[in-house]
Amino acid sequence: MRAVIQRVREASVSVDGDEVASIGRGILVFAGLHESDTEKDLEYILGKIIGARIFDDNAGVMNLSVTDTGGEILLVSQFTLYGDLRRGKRPSYSAAMDPEKARDIFNGFVDRCRSLHERTQSGVFGADMKVSLVNDGPVTILLDSAKMF
Repeated sequence: MRAVIQRVREASVSVDGDEVASIGRGILVFAGLHESDTEKDLEYILGKIIGARIFDDNAGVMNLSVTDTGGEILLVSQFTLYGDLRRGKRPSYSAAMDPEKARDIFNGFVDRCRSLHERTQSGVFGADMKVSLVNDGPVTILLDSAKMF
């Protein structure tokens, strides 16, 4: 599983012109599933999301997690995180999980995140989403459960 975590002041997702989710201060997470991901991969990424110490403490040091600050989480599915441009100019998505399988797993991932952090929202899996955000910092972290980077 791959994820891009962005510390935000606010973020929202719209589908067909209707806002379906929005958060204030917290973390926007773009998450993509690999065809071979297991529960272990999801738990690894989830632990990093919940525990990432990317918010400033009173001394101005990034030492607090989204849980510590009472912030919110917005999860957005993004299979293009497995886009591969090493050959040619059109990305290959062959490493991304099949959409039907990914839908159930991603929705379970959202549920699991909500069970650990109540202030969690999500976009709509498979929809043409418009994501708006105000990145705070900016702070952007890349995660890969296979530890490719």
